[in-house]
Amino acid sequence: MRQARKSRSGGKHRPWPLSERPGYLIRRLHQIHVALFQDACGEFEVTPLQYSLLSALAVRETADQTTLAADIALDRTTTTGALKRLAARNLVERAVNKDDRRARLCRLTPAGAALLVKIEGAARGAHRATLGDLSEREQALFIEMMQRIVARNPSRDSSAALFD
Repeated sequence: MRQARKSRSGGKHRPWPLSERPGYLIRRLHQIHVALFQDACGEFEVTPLQYSLLSALAVRETADQTTLAADIALDRTTTTGALKRLAARNLVERAVNKDDRRARLCRLTPAGAALLVKIEGAARGAHRATLGDLSEREQALFIEMMQRIVARNPSRDSSAALFD
């Protein structure tokens, strides 16, 4: 039987509990948010990713798939698949770019814009519920800390390494 590893201090190695690991907690928080989003927005049959794409298109009006992928920090392959599903539901239009026939320009259809208006309140409710156990001050601080981590790591995206 193996002996427990000794730490630098000479004591026994103490396992690092999952409940103390940032990566584990972030993944769990994401799972919780997706479940809350589905509870609040399930009737619209839109995933959080699709909601992000619809929101990004509402801001940009027209954008190519690569730009949209960058906007929502996702790989192009997954973004393209989500856009195809939205287009099949007539929520997004994907047209060949006249200047670059390899690229697709996307925009919301009237149905997509209408759905975005309908889902907005429920989606915001899901986001509020995700942080609901925190005070307003804690929520603002938590958002600020997440923004700081994201801003300081703009090129840290495991999906780019996996899919590009």
